[in-house]
Formats: sequence, structure tokens, C-alpha cells
Amino acid sequence: MSAAALLARIAAALERLAPAPAAAPDFAEAEAFVWQAAPDRLCPVREVSRVPLALLLGIDRARDTLLQNSLQFAKGLPANNALLWGARGMGKSSLVKAVHAEVRARGDDLKLVELSREDLPSITRLLAHLRAAPAERFLLFCDDLSFAQDDQHYKALKAVLDGGIEGRPPNVVFYATSNRRHLMPREMIENERSTAINPSEAVEEKVSLSDRFGLWLGFHPCGQDDYLAMIGAYCAAFGIGIDPEVLRAEAIEWAATRGARSGRVAWQYVTDLAGRRGVRL
Repeated sequence: MSAAALLARIAAALERLAPAPAAAPDFAEAEAFVWQAAPDRLCPVREVSRVPLALLLGIDRARDTLLQNSLQFAKGLPANNALLWGARGMGKSSLVKAVHAEVRARGDDLKLVELSREDLPSITRLLAHLRAAPAERFLLFCDDLSFAQDDQHYKALKAVLDGGIEGRPPNVVFYATSNRRHLMPREMIENERSTAINPSEAVEEKVSLSDRFGLWLGFHPCGQDDYLAMIGAYCAAFGIGIDPEVLRAEAIEWAATRGARSGRVAWQYVTDLAGRRGVRL
């Protein structure tokens, strides 16, 4: 076999092995999508799992700020990327999904696209798809965004949010949730201070990602009154009838056994209560 024929066979084999280019997504299919890499595709979500905005209590300031920012963006006005950080179970990811629903309920066709932290290296390819649909407005959402020691995924995100030659497309805004304000564990930052040749520069490089979010919305552990108000609102919304004193005693005992009070703990109690009372949620 000649060298030219052999090279042709090798080229043909490589073409068969290479994945076909991803088809352009049909954004009319759904209001929300999940990005999956290798192979790249945007999978439509027929029904988003979320809680109505009116049932998210105890986070009024964060709710109002994020809703206003999202409404501005949906109408083509300037808007900031947002980092929702703080106590676990206090409704960070629930707020993003509820705000998206509220914006759509007010008549703006905003699409929600979820990106997992593990797929951050493919974010430039995802943005190429979103940039190619300038008539649409996209809320790009990454839940539980954080980085461990020697994790380089954050570098892929830094240039996209602010500083890259292309940057963030004008039809995309990025929201992330995290338990950490600077997205990295304290020991990782302290290690940089103790081992780097220039500690201040090393720490600046690590924490500069969080600076690229124009909005920082903090979520803090709730008190007992807010915790009981959340449960009361859920019971009223779903028609769960129970004596108020019994509800209070059970809810306080439930939180004590969990060692915490939060929106998530409140929902878990209401789920248990609804099951015992034969009420479908």
C-alpha cells in the first residue's frame, strides 16, 4: 500500500472517531436547559424543580436585589453577575430558580441554563452556542461553585466573566451559589500566604474570581421566628391542617434533632408532615 493511500485511511479513521459537531440547539423547546459536555449538548428541561418566590421567606433583601437585577437583564438593560454565598440550606439555588420563574411570569422570555462545576472547562464552547442566539436572553447558573486545592477550573471562568478578549456575551448573565464568599477554602488561601514567594500576589490571584461578580448576596442562618414562618407559609400554601401549638412543638423538635434551622430543614419537616397527613405536595 502506498504512503498516500495509508495516510488517507488514517485520516478517514480519525474522522470516524472524532465526534460530529454539536447541532445548534433549539431554544424554543423549553425555558430551561442543562449543559452537558463530551459530547457537547444542551438538554432541555421540561419542568424545572423550584419553589414559588412568595414562599421564600427570611431572605427579602437578597430576593429583591436579585429579582431587580434579573428584570433589568431580561429587558436588555445593564445587569451584574451575581454570587449568592453563605449558610447552607437557606435558599440560594431556590432563589435563582424562583427569580427565573418570576421574570418569565412578568412577560420576559428569559432562558435558564445550568452548568455544573465539573464542566467549567467547556464554558467557552457553551458560550459560543449562547452568543450565536442574540435574540435570546440567558441566565447561566452554576450551583455549589467552589474550588479545592490545585483545582484549576476557576481559571476557565475568570476570563469569561471579566478580562478575556471576548468576555461574557451581552445576552448572558452568570449567577453562582457557594457556601464560601471567596469560592475557595480558607486553608487554601492561608497556604498561599505561607508558601508563595510573594504571598499577597498569590492570594490576590486566588480570590480575584469572586471580585468578578458585581453582586454579592449573603445568606445567613435563620432564627426560630423565621424558621417557623417558613413552615407556616408552606402549610398554608399546600393546605396542611394542623393545630398551631402542635405544629410549633413538632417543628422546634425537628430542628433540634437536625441541629440547625434553615429553609431546607423547614421543607424537610413539611415533607414529613404532609406525608403523615396524607397531603400531596
